[in-house]
Amino acid sequence: MPQPATSEGDFIDRVRRDWIKSYPDIDTSPVEVMGRITRISSQSLNQLDRALAPSGISRAEFDVLSALARSDRPLRASEVTAVTMFSGAATTKHADRLGKLGLVQRTRFEHDGRVVLLQLTAAGRELVKTEFPRRIDRDRRMLAGLDENELVQLAALLRRISVNAESAALD
Repeated sequence: MPQPATSEGDFIDRVRRDWIKSYPDIDTSPVEVMGRITRISSQSLNQLDRALAPSGISRAEFDVLSALARSDRPLRASEVTAVTMFSGAATTKHADRLGKLGLVQRTRFEHDGRVVLLQLTAAGRELVKTEFPRRIDRDRRMLAGLDENELVQLAALLRRISVNAESAALD
């Protein structure tokens, strides 16, 4: 079970102190940011996993549903792959399972029958309509205590890190 922050700091502060003891010659300051980003992400995704469990779908499957819900048209499987960053095989596996659950419908592209389009069924749209606001509420609770200016500043700083990460992925 995660330990709450104490007067000695949060979990990442404790991890960083341990790294400094083990590797005193290495500047571990990036752990201050990247460790927290990773930990917050893990905690958020763990909450999402628990919240989705009663619906019988995984977080990855919810990502596929969400990609389709955000689109104003059916998407090719390759487009879903690009948005979710899953492999093509994983996208196919998730789409197959979601199809069996009646949440996604596959249709052939009218201009090229080899191309499969994916779109939400009414049940799929309803599931996203129910779960997405719940996810936003959980995220909002994680951001509690930050005022509007702090949220804007944090988003801007994280955007810069995201751009760096995306650029590094291209190298």
